[in-house]
Amino acid sequence: MKLAFESTKVNHEVLNQPPPLADYNLFTIDCILAAALEREGASWAKPQVEDFGRLVGTEEAIQWGFQANQNPPVLHTHDRFGHRIDEVEFHPAWHNLMGLSIEHGLASLPWTERRRGGHVARAALMRLASENEAGHTCPVSMTYSAVPALRKQPDLAREWERHILAARYDGRFRPVNEKSGALIGMAMTEKQGGSDVRANITLAESIEGGQSRAEYLITGHKWFCSAPMCDAFLVLAQALKGLTCFLLPRWTPDGERNRFHIQRLKDKLGNRSNASSEVEFEGAWARRIGEEGRGVATIIEMVQHTRLDCVIGSASLMRQAVVQAIHHARHRQAFDRLLIMQPLMQNVLADLCLESEAATVLMMRLARAFDARESDAGERGFARLGTAVAKYWISKRAPAQVNEALECLGGNGFVEESILPRLYREAPLNSIWEGSGNVICLDILRAIKKEPDAAASVGDEIRLARGADRRFDAFADRLEKDLPAVATEVEARRLAERLALALQASLLIRHSIPEVADVFCATRLANEGGRAFGTLPANAGFRAIIERAYPH
Repeated sequence: MKLAFESTKVNHEVLNQPPPLADYNLFTIDCILAAALEREGASWAKPQVEDFGRLVGTEEAIQWGFQANQNPPVLHTHDRFGHRIDEVEFHPAWHNLMGLSIEHGLASLPWTERRRGGHVARAALMRLASENEAGHTCPVSMTYSAVPALRKQPDLAREWERHILAARYDGRFRPVNEKSGALIGMAMTEKQGGSDVRANITLAESIEGGQSRAEYLITGHKWFCSAPMCDAFLVLAQALKGLTCFLLPRWTPDGERNRFHIQRLKDKLGNRSNASSEVEFEGAWARRIGEEGRGVATIIEMVQHTRLDCVIGSASLMRQAVVQAIHHARHRQAFDRLLIMQPLMQNVLADLCLESEAATVLMMRLARAFDARESDAGERGFARLGTAVAKYWISKRAPAQVNEALECLGGNGFVEESILPRLYREAPLNSIWEGSGNVICLDILRAIKKEPDAAASVGDEIRLARGADRRFDAFADRLEKDLPAVATEVEARRLAERLALALQASLLIRHSIPEVADVFCATRLANEGGRAFGTLPANAGFRAIIERAYPH
């Protein structure tokens, strides 16, 4: 029997796929961030933040993020004639991203802006930059955070701040006096110690007959050195009187390359656009910051600010992930209905939105504390303990939240054409950077025991929502009762979690819509939900929560 086949054409029309999410303003679609910017004291910065939100949402800037990660940095230890050069080559997209962020004040704004709210404005800008591409914000963060540490040595601060605060990106590898702007990195971690920097064995030898008694030669190895093409680095090394902080530039005062040798670049899970390295100092010239033997006390100011950026970074990943999930659900159909109209998907999306909003409001409240900490002891205490609490919890929540958002896109979220794989790989980093979870929790215990004003300030912030929700009141009562006893080390993570949830709930009750505050208290404080995202109570206001997060 002969079969007859009718000739047909393959249909290549693309159906039931969402349009690209590009050429949109990341700030104007984010009413939660906009409200926090005004509430926390930086309403004056709205035009600047809005303009930056437009720039990082352009198709061009979005592609820079992809290109910088698809073309990671390359190390060149020697030139073709055999001379040691220790240079890292970046894709042009990296330089474009760096220029965008540096020239919009992400490394300098709080130190140059005379109006109150500089840290709040910068937190909003940093959030938007990290939503686009998180890797390049590492040197941006370290440069911003280095300023308060440098000010422990006024002569160094005077010399270097004019370069740091110029808000000019100059990616050339030249002595700093020949450049229009400077970046600062850090190199503290060593192989044998990790987070235990007191185990460092890198040595610092004072130079006799140097221009000042603050000049040293540094010899040793650093297991992690972030952004090795920065112009100078804060380094911890053992001097005669103990662990000491130093500023180690890439070039000596004589215009020679410093004896700063890049051994290799780390092959990392995420953060691939950024160069992280192992370095060796072979009698590298450096200048002391602060007193000999007071290295940890000196560097802690930098660490405090970079921990704030860990909070901002995690909040940015959560925000971008939920926006991508909602965008997909608004355009994708399954079983004859848009995903956004299906109750189970609404439950998942609303839950993701809750986590993102809670991270955002706490992030911005912390930024306000940084603005006021110099003149207000209560805000100083809140910044001290609240930053550690938020760094621990929000960094822990980001990987789970991003993972669930990726699943909302199905296979489309699992391929590299999507931004979700990059967010997923990036999400664990902020739990590691500037102290892993256990280190942070031990620091929380230390702050509660040794700095009672810090615990009191956090308690005062929590109590501001008293009387508005019975579940919150019960949770806060138990926490307040348990706090004086101070948890043992084995209980430290649970204590950090409870403090973070109480702070987030207090802020949401006071500043969010009733649907958000009610379901957050029900599921995070009273355990009325399940253990996975998408297990909110059936009567939760899904649509209101989603619409608040990303208006249609």
